[in-house]
Amino acid sequence: MEQRTYNQYCATARTLDIIGERWTLLLIRELLTGPKRFGDLQASLRGLGTGLLAARLKHLEREGLAHKVTLPPPARAAAYALTEAGEELGPAVLALARWGMTWALGEPREGETFHPGWAVLGMEACFVPDASAGLHLVYEFRVGDEVFHALVDDGEVRMVHGPAQRPDASIAMSEDVLIAMASGRSSLGTAIEDGSASLSGDAEAVRAFRGLFRLPVPKTRKVEQASG
Repeated sequence: MEQRTYNQYCATARTLDIIGERWTLLLIRELLTGPKRFGDLQASLRGLGTGLLAARLKHLEREGLAHKVTLPPPARAAAYALTEAGEELGPAVLALARWGMTWALGEPREGETFHPGWAVLGMEACFVPDASAGLHLVYEFRVGDEVFHALVDDGEVRMVHGPAQRPDASIAMSEDVLIAMASGRSSLGTAIEDGSASLSGDAEAVRAFRGLFRLPVPKTRKVEQASG
């Protein structure tokens, strides 16, 4: 597959030469939360055919953004993981997620798919570092059948797929509640008050949680025309 280029000696253009093709940045999004098997990527990226997925993964390997690894026991399966260069795209992806939640997300459109696992990076994008100063807490999230957790460590957070060993607090909700929160129709506080979400665990962790993750306020991109 021929790689297209902007033919510009510019850092932004060179970056887009590497990650600007359709699906490439979404593959990086998936791998930012840890190594994934080929089948895991297929399940998360519905609509991406097997052949194109294989081609995009080869492209990431060729460009030094991803490499093959073997998952530890008990899986012992072949998977793909980001290299150092790939991991350093994390802040850019999180910035895009924050921008998207503010300016682009809105209500789900007909035919759009949703995967609760995408909330892993979404939560990281909503993290408020200043609110976690001096805190060392673990939060477990259960959204439908998806389980992931957040390791909060004095101004930093690491989001990980899978259950936490010893969570300080647990948050549970359905996919529909998460979608309502992401679209701006609801908030975590509202969902907890009406019983559609639950937050339980250590009193300090529960008290701190609401300040640690803050969803952006949705805005419209349309510019109002001045009258007269």
